[in-house]
Amino acid sequence: MPVILPGPIAAYFAADQSDGNAVARCFTPNAVVIDERRTHAGRDAIRRWKTEASTKFSYVIDPFAISKEDGQTVVTAHVSGDFPGSPVDLRYAFVLENDRIARLEITP
Repeated sequence: MPVILPGPIAAYFAADQSDGNAVARCFTPNAVVIDERRTHAGRDAIRRWKTEASTKFSYVIDPFAISKEDGQTVVTAHVSGDFPGSPVDLRYAFVLENDRIARLEITP
């Protein structure tokens, strides 16, 4: 059974299959993404982060669980592709603000 995601989070996962510009539009202007212990602050940095990741690796993300934890919406997804350690289940912890993503932290 597919997981039903809030609009901004569904938009993020849909955009992730496109490009860095589409992903950046899912975020507030001053949003922060933390991935692989690196922080990317602001839409320009988020665009660069996603463009770089998409250029280096091909992957598919399949969200399979969603929960609320400490004011965050946490989505667990199966990620598989041509990156080291594939496949892996990752936790995407989103903080939403006015139909946009204000913060995202991705952890194993």
